[in-house]
Amino acid sequence: MAKDKKGKKARKGDGGAENPGEPKPKKVKAKKDKAGSHKAGKGVEAPAEVAARPHPLEALNRLADHPLVAELLAVGALAAVAAVAEAGAKDPHAVRSADAAKKAGKAAAAAIGTRLLKEFRGSKDETKPAA
Repeated sequence: MAKDKKGKKARKGDGGAENPGEPKPKKVKAKKDKAGSHKAGKGVEAPAEVAARPHPLEALNRLADHPLVAELLAVGALAAVAAVAEAGAKDPHAVRSADAAKKAGKAAAAAIGTRLLKEFRGSKDETKPAA
């Protein structure tokens, strides 16, 4: 077998004897401006408000726990199932078609929209003072 000519060079991903397979940490020199101090904003840790921000999935979890969201999902699912059942009552093979899925999606969206409008119109009526 022939030896590899590049065998002695360090390759990307070689961590050396202490950590084989891990990349070696790069040595970075701090740049200085004309006054001799470090430049502000470069290579500095993230601000405290960015580090304190919650994970996006936590916000999604809180949204999913809201009772209105749960009700909207239930209304949409019920409308979709009703649309599929209606298509299946007429023709059992129509349930498997893409057209039935489109109709179910449209029915779910319409039901959710109607429920949202009802919710917001109801909340506007409650905020109006009694005359």
